[in-house]
Amino acid sequence: MPKRILQGVVVSDVQNKTVVVKVERRFTHPLLKKTVRRSKNYHAHDEANACKTGDEVSIQETRPMSKLKRWVVLPQASKA
Repeated sequence: MPKRILQGVVVSDVQNKTVVVKVERRFTHPLLKKTVRRSKNYHAHDEANACKTGDEVSIQETRPMSKLKRWVVLPQASKA
Protein backbone atom coordinates (compact mmCIF):
# COMPACT_ATOMS: atom_id res chain seq x y z
CA MET A 1 0.00 0.00 0.00
CA PRO A 2 1.40 3.46 -0.85
CA LYS A 3 2.37 5.75 1.98
CA ARG A 4 0.14 8.76 2.58
CA ILE A 5 1.55 12.23 1.95
CA LEU A 6 -0.02 15.27 3.62
CA GLN A 7 0.74 19.00 3.39
CA GLY A 8 0.57 21.40 6.30
CA VAL A 9 2.14 24.23 8.24
CA VAL A 10 4.72 23.85 11.00
CA VAL A 11 3.23 25.17 14.26
CA SER A 12 6.05 24.14 16.64
CA ASP A 13 9.76 23.40 16.21
CA VAL A 14 10.82 23.48 19.87
CA GLN A 15 11.65 19.77 20.18
CA ASN A 16 14.91 18.33 18.87
CA LYS A 17 14.48 16.63 15.45
CA THR A 18 10.67 16.89 15.76
CA VAL A 19 8.16 19.34 14.35
CA VAL A 20 4.42 19.62 14.90
CA VAL A 21 2.55 20.06 11.61
CA LYS A 22 -1.05 21.30 11.40
CA VAL A 23 -2.88 19.66 8.48
CA GLU A 24 -6.21 21.16 7.45
CA ARG A 25 -8.86 19.28 5.50
CA ARG A 26 -12.04 20.65 3.94
CA PHE A 27 -15.20 18.73 3.22
CA THR A 28 -18.88 19.32 2.61
CA HIS A 29 -21.13 18.62 5.58
CA PRO A 30 -23.51 15.79 4.62
CA LEU A 31 -26.62 17.41 6.09
CA LEU A 32 -25.97 21.15 5.98
CA LYS A 33 -24.16 21.10 2.59
CA LYS A 34 -21.75 23.68 3.95
CA THR A 35 -17.95 23.55 3.60
CA VAL A 36 -16.38 22.62 6.93
CA ARG A 37 -12.70 22.96 7.91
CA ARG A 38 -11.10 20.48 10.29
CA SER A 39 -7.46 20.49 11.36
CA LYS A 40 -5.24 17.97 13.08
CA ASN A 41 -1.70 18.14 14.44
CA TYR A 42 0.90 15.52 13.51
CA HIS A 43 4.33 15.03 15.08
CA ALA A 44 6.89 14.51 12.31
CA HIS A 45 10.58 13.60 12.31
CA ASP A 46 12.89 16.36 10.99
CA GLU A 47 16.40 14.87 10.94
CA ALA A 48 18.21 18.10 9.99
CA ASN A 49 16.21 20.43 12.25
CA ALA A 50 15.64 22.48 9.08
CA CYS A 51 11.96 23.40 9.49
CA LYS A 52 10.91 26.55 11.30
CA THR A 53 7.50 27.69 12.56
CA GLY A 54 5.33 28.88 9.68
CA ASP A 55 7.01 26.76 6.98
CA GLU A 56 4.82 24.82 4.53
CA VAL A 57 5.97 21.19 4.52
CA SER A 58 4.96 17.80 3.18
CA ILE A 59 4.98 14.83 5.52
CA GLN A 60 4.95 11.14 4.69
CA GLU A 61 3.74 8.17 6.70
CA THR A 62 6.52 5.99 8.10
CA ARG A 63 7.24 3.39 10.76
CA PRO A 64 6.68 4.42 14.40
CA MET A 65 9.72 6.39 15.59
CA SER A 66 8.45 7.18 19.08
CA LYS A 67 5.22 7.28 21.06
CA LEU A 68 3.75 10.06 18.89
CA LYS A 69 5.92 10.23 15.74
CA ARG A 70 4.63 8.23 12.76
CA TRP A 71 5.46 10.80 10.06
CA VAL A 72 8.64 12.14 8.48
CA VAL A 73 9.21 15.52 6.82
CA LEU A 74 9.95 15.17 3.11
CA PRO A 75 12.94 17.11 1.74
CA GLN A 76 11.89 20.37 0.10
CA ALA A 77 12.77 21.13 -3.53
CA SER A 78 15.01 24.18 -3.75
CA LYS A 79 13.16 27.33 -4.77
CA ALA A 80 15.80 28.80 -7.08
